[in-house]
Amino acid sequence: MMDKPSSKTLLFAGMVGSSLSLLVVAAVAHTSHLSRTELTAEQLAADGIVYEFVQLAERFPVEFNRYFPAGATTESYAEALRLGRDIYVAEACWHCHTQQVRPIPADEQRWGPRSQASEYRNELQHPIMRGTRRVGPDLSREGARRSNDWHLAHFYDATSVVPTSVMPAYRWFHDARGYPNKRGMAIITYMQSLGSWLDCYPNCLDRPPSTMQRDPSGTREGV
Repeated sequence: MMDKPSSKTLLFAGMVGSSLSLLVVAAVAHTSHLSRTELTAEQLAADGIVYEFVQLAERFPVEFNRYFPAGATTESYAEALRLGRDIYVAEACWHCHTQQVRPIPADEQRWGPRSQASEYRNELQHPIMRGTRRVGPDLSREGARRSNDWHLAHFYDATSVVPTSVMPAYRWFHDARGYPNKRGMAIITYMQSLGSWLDCYPNCLDRPPSTMQRDPSGTREGV
């Protein structure tokens, strides 16, 4: 008659099985990821510059030309997007904000169409910033919802535009006059870009899909 396996043996077998299953899942996900192309910041920029980036150049011409000497080009837009993403990560914005509209009615009513896997297939989503909790609102459809001036004031003193906000002040995004410095322009550009790749941009909450048209100048603006 065979002896029953000991609890230690069962525990070891369970741990080995769980580890193998995790490795298989990771390998499948990694292989699937390698088989698909991922958009670079330059490719996103080539698809159209968000109008708010051009507005920054028009609103703060001296400062903008100092930080982006080439002007509001696709190259400078791509540079601003990367820097803005890096700032978003470094300042731990992902700790209080999500970038994921979950497939539940409450989320879709508040933030627009549910997030799709394709939205995360660009370099600006590395690391993935779906977030862990919502102290502040979801930002995956933030692009064009608010003006540059609103964001500028919000970063300087969030309670000036949202009295109940608990977000800290980010005054190092501003120069001595309260104008946005390069970091400020970059984080505003990044915020205004979020969701700009969607068909419903720039009004995912107010209009049906396909309301965005390309401006002859290469900017993207709602109609």
